[in-house]
Amino acid sequence: LAQLRRKADEAALPVLVGDMATTRAPGEFSLVYVVFNTISNLRTQQEQVACFRNAARHLTPGGRFVIELWVPAIRRMPPGQNAVPVSLAEGHLIFDTYDVATQQCTSHHYFRDAGGSTRYDSGDFRYIWPAECDLMAQLAGLELDQRVADWDGSPFTADSESHISVWRKP
Repeated sequence: LAQLRRKADEAALPVLVGDMATTRAPGEFSLVYVVFNTISNLRTQQEQVACFRNAARHLTPGGRFVIELWVPAIRRMPPGQNAVPVSLAEGHLIFDTYDVATQQCTSHHYFRDAGGSTRYDSGDFRYIWPAECDLMAQLAGLELDQRVADWDGSPFTADSESHISVWRKP
């Protein structure tokens, strides 16, 4: 927020700091969006449903709620395995481990620096299937308007690794 304030003051760009599932902004909007897999940072289904409801509360009639979200790579796992390689790029390996009973995922990152030492970092998430998002939207009073695989508008298929979904408030 301090870095943002160096570029734009409060009058030019008002900011609220809070939880996307509960924080209320003044007014109504024609667009609310949660991008870059952010909704997965809410670690329970209840919190994720609350986020959909909070977004719907902020929308004008006809307004849209947009989510950009990854599709879990569980199909790539053979039976009995709980990890999937996500990226094997030079100097940065990523493996995701899944608990299919709780829909929890941990993303494991291994970084190798020029000197050969390795650094580890991880992040925990709750994954959501596209159909589960549709049910959360329905619980919030929203209707599916569009779903595509990526920002380029390519069709969403069973093989898509992500989706951009748009729900409309009637």
